[in-house]
Amino acid sequence: MRVIIYLFIFSLSFLNASNTLHLSISANPGRINPLLATDSASAQVVDFLFNGLVKFDKEGKIVGDLAQNFHFENDTTLIFELQRGLKWHDGVAVTSKDVVFTYNLLNSDKITTPYKDNFKNILSVEALSPTKIKVTYKKPYFKALVIWMMGILPEHLWSKERDPMTSRLNKEPIGTGSYMMKKAFGPNEQIVLEANSYYKPHPPRIEKIVFHPIKDPMMEFISLKAGKLDLGSLDALQLERQTDENFKKNYQIIEEPSYAYSYLGFNLKDKKFQDKRIREAISLAINKQEVIDLLFFSHGKVCNGPFMPGSDVYPKDVKEHVYDPQKAKEILLSLGFNEMHPFEFELTTNTGNDTRVYAAEILQQQLSKVGIKVKIRSMEWQAFLNTVVMPKNFEAVLLGWNLSLIPDARTIWHSSSDKPGGFNLVGYKNSKVDELIDTAESMVDTKKFAKNYREIFHLIAEDKPYIFLYIPNRITVISKDIKGIEPSIVGIMHNQIEWEKEKR
Repeated sequence: MRVIIYLFIFSLSFLNASNTLHLSISANPGRINPLLATDSASAQVVDFLFNGLVKFDKEGKIVGDLAQNFHFENDTTLIFELQRGLKWHDGVAVTSKDVVFTYNLLNSDKITTPYKDNFKNILSVEALSPTKIKVTYKKPYFKALVIWMMGILPEHLWSKERDPMTSRLNKEPIGTGSYMMKKAFGPNEQIVLEANSYYKPHPPRIEKIVFHPIKDPMMEFISLKAGKLDLGSLDALQLERQTDENFKKNYQIIEEPSYAYSYLGFNLKDKKFQDKRIREAISLAINKQEVIDLLFFSHGKVCNGPFMPGSDVYPKDVKEHVYDPQKAKEILLSLGFNEMHPFEFELTTNTGNDTRVYAAEILQQQLSKVGIKVKIRSMEWQAFLNTVVMPKNFEAVLLGWNLSLIPDARTIWHSSSDKPGGFNLVGYKNSKVDELIDTAESMVDTKKFAKNYREIFHLIAEDKPYIFLYIPNRITVISKDIKGIEPSIVGIMHNQIEWEKEKR
């Protein structure tokens, strides 16, 4: 009988050990605190441990997270109602006071964080009851909801901390997330998370997550091939040339457009680019699909404008890129450029990013076919940033931006951002675009906001301050032992609590 019990206990522990999700992490997290997590490693862990009041669902719509519902009383007053029975990882009840405390701490002198700026339009945050919060804005604000995706901190713990920047809670976090950290970790140690038994609507079906410190992407790939990780990322070369049938038998491959695009940007203050016809000729001479085929083995998407494909702000009637080198030659000829007098410019980009340098070489070759001469200059990133990009000391640059479901066009496209330190790097100015951006910032109606931004998209795409080039695919591989994956516009982690791990 005792032998049977021991065997049963052993088999249970074996099953529990197998019910673990193995992930990689590229660096030691700095501070596992949603107010201070500015590095990708910290943010990766924070996402499992903390919740905001709202989140994106798999369709990219804003829905409740800690909040069971929310509504605008008017354009400047937002009401949140918390779910009943929420608990912190230590079992203490979550209340509206935690939300007020988090906001006050964020805006205090005790912490330094770039996230403060997101909350600058708030006049006050009040607890109306243990579960009801009232947020009053100084003026209507299009980010009024999305900023509350930031994780909330527990007042009963953080209120006792004198220095939040150095608090032990940054290494031993207590949150409301689907997983909790039972044990602190040291440098280069595995980070182990355990399922939160208090989590609503139910605890995760996978009991543990182990983050394995793997700093080198090649080592991550080797670990995947060895079956030591359940989930990871591949680049197109690895997928096409360095995986075999056995790898594909063990891993499900999911491809989605990444949250970033690359572009060829013109200095619009340089006379040679001020005539839109020149920019049009360059665009017609570029075969974007060929660039994608050569750089990413076709694992990418042609970029047609500044906002995320598939999002509400992306037009359904988008004008697709046209490759027409003959028409490009005709435009150049009409402007007085020919073999004896070619159009020439310098294209600057950064080293340390082989894809970007190769892209510049492909563009150089394509443009030469219509008689445009391109000189490539590549520089180390920091030198490129300090001497070329920020002082806007270039003719043309090859760079990239991230994409967002709810973009803020002011940063890149408003004329007011054409200033020292501003991100309107090319000096783009369009009074209609400025007006639309200004108007959209005071919209809390998401449908009106999206309609407004679709018009901004069309105007920018038509003006061609950039040649929008490509959006590489994000290639994720997941062990076929993991069931319940639902790819979506927000990625695959949106329903992670439903995942199950089965042993084949």
